[in-house]
Amino acid sequence: MSTVSTTPAPDPTAPAGEFPPTLREVMLRPWWIAMLALALVVAAVFAWLGQWQLSSAIDTDPPPAGATEQLRPLAEVAEPGEYLAEPLVGQKVEVTGSFVPGDFTVISSRYNDGAEGFWVAGQLRVAGTDTPTSLAVAVGWTADRAQAEAAASALTDDPPQDVSLTGRIISDEGPALPPRDDPTEMTRMSPAALLGIWHDIDGLDVYRSYLTSAEAFGGLEAIHSPAPNERSSVNWLNIFYALEWAIFAGFAFYMWYRLARDAREKEVEAFEERQAAGAAPADN
Repeated sequence: MSTVSTTPAPDPTAPAGEFPPTLREVMLRPWWIAMLALALVVAAVFAWLGQWQLSSAIDTDPPPAGATEQLRPLAEVAEPGEYLAEPLVGQKVEVTGSFVPGDFTVISSRYNDGAEGFWVAGQLRVAGTDTPTSLAVAVGWTADRAQAEAAASALTDDPPQDVSLTGRIISDEGPALPPRDDPTEMTRMSPAALLGIWHDIDGLDVYRSYLTSAEAFGGLEAIHSPAPNERSSVNWLNIFYALEWAIFAGFAFYMWYRLARDAREKEVEAFEERQAAGAAPADN
């Protein structure tokens, strides 16, 4: 009676004592040491970017509380053509000048202490500048469109001259597509958009920001413009970005480990295939 052996014969082509490589042996090969050095360089770059984001996340010199309520000359706060720095948005400023005839416009979708209505805005030619310089000024609010249009018309015909204004300086809201039923209607307070309809603009410098006047003109109501909320000294978005860079740095090392492990597993599979190919069952 014959029996079948279940023990595979050893691979005659494999040297005695041959074993598949360990993960440590694979990682210590020159190729994978070079890949580790590359991962270190990539991780160092990501770590530097994370450190930069983290240093930008905390304002070490925040403006003092109530700084926006201290009245300052416009020239100290903003420059023509320049974007308004975030800590200065809502800053109370003072400026002198004269309004340009024919340049008062109604701006819709304006809210005054929760009530929807209209602003009237004009072009103030700033006094005391070396070159002609203009500032967009919102001079008042009303809930009634007819009143806003009447005020704009009256101010266009008789614009205030040699006035001293105080108010809050606000960033440009940017232009917006006008409503389809009225292509001429403006719904955003944008000096860039107003510049397109102003008169006498040759060689003109224009402030990107605009002023909400504390004093109302043309029989309008004063614009409700409360103090801005105190800004936090911590920028959480930058902290989130810094954490992302730290994760990317760790991922560089993980990729090196994963690729080395995959290479080792392929070698183990090839070794086992050679062992299986060299072993044949023996019948007695």
